[in-house]
Amino acid sequence: MGHRTGPFLVLFLSVTALVLLGVVMTLSASAVVSINNSDSAWSLFRRQLIWTGLGAFVLLAMMRVDYSRLRLLAVPGVIGSIVLLVVVLISGFGVDIYGATRWIRLGPFSFQPSEVAKLALVLFAADLLSRPSRDIKDTRVTVRPVVAVTILLIGLLMMQPHLGNAVVMAAAVGTMLFIAGAPLLHLGGLALGAGLGTAVAILGTWWRRERFLTFLDPWRDAEGLGYQSLQSLHAVTVGGLTGVGLGQSLAKWGFLPFAHSDFIFAIIAEELGFIGAMIVVLLFVAIGYAGVVTALRAPDRFGLLLALGITTWIVAQAFLNIGSVTKVVPVIGVTLPFLSSGGTSLVVTMAAVGILLNIARQGR
Repeated sequence: MGHRTGPFLVLFLSVTALVLLGVVMTLSASAVVSINNSDSAWSLFRRQLIWTGLGAFVLLAMMRVDYSRLRLLAVPGVIGSIVLLVVVLISGFGVDIYGATRWIRLGPFSFQPSEVAKLALVLFAADLLSRPSRDIKDTRVTVRPVVAVTILLIGLLMMQPHLGNAVVMAAAVGTMLFIAGAPLLHLGGLALGAGLGTAVAILGTWWRRERFLTFLDPWRDAEGLGYQSLQSLHAVTVGGLTGVGLGQSLAKWGFLPFAHSDFIFAIIAEELGFIGAMIVVLLFVAIGYAGVVTALRAPDRFGLLLALGITTWIVAQAFLNIGSVTKVVPVIGVTLPFLSSGGTSLVVTMAAVGILLNIARQGR
């Protein structure tokens, strides 16, 4: 089906490079945590290998399924995501980790419904906004349903709480609405509402407010809330131009919390230096560029919006994570796509890339 276009090759090679680097860096960054938790330096790495293999299988499968058939999953996917996001909040089903209830455990594994919800929402919005029977100017049957579902999902996320994925969802849907041709007045109102909602979410809870104030001045609580940001910046600084060497990080030895997941970019910068860190950034830039070209060359409006939503989601999440690590934005708890340790995020994101590659193969 289709052919290997330029954007297809750029996407495939960029994602492959990031996934392979993620496997290597997970082994390096998680060894100490693995030893502390299981007496084996390989435990988290082995688990990540399983998720990577599953992700690769899903990517190849989605790459071969005509993306237009996914329309059938748009509404069931959103309904299923809502159910899962409700279930995770029910005592006995959801797993509480560090004060956040975001996971459902299944035997030895756990998964995050919020990751599935991102893909389901992008698919739902692309389907509804591309239907010929629905005029984008008639906001009652286009903009309002998409916004209503988005607000519902974001509301459930905030109950976990998970501000990071809520921001990523809002960015993806906002971009899709803009490209779909939603009235600018409505978009302006939605942007204002989103900004006010984010401000209320941050200032309305003491711990988010303290985190934000600590982001502005991490030294005000250097041993508490500012500790992670300061250790992250220290690791990035220590790396210099070429890094201290693969596997030679000191930050991962208990100094930098979540070094193998949310803050793996700091370990990359420490071990591989500015050069390694910039290669990662450029790979995400390449994904963004190829994703936009794929959207513009898509065979139909559904493919255009779907490709754009997936691209916005991946790039926005990547730069929110990198911004958190380098103290450009506050820490809001999103993983670095393809690189951070964690199964659900990796598998779902690779499934989304498989869809993007399918669209690229059918591009004009």
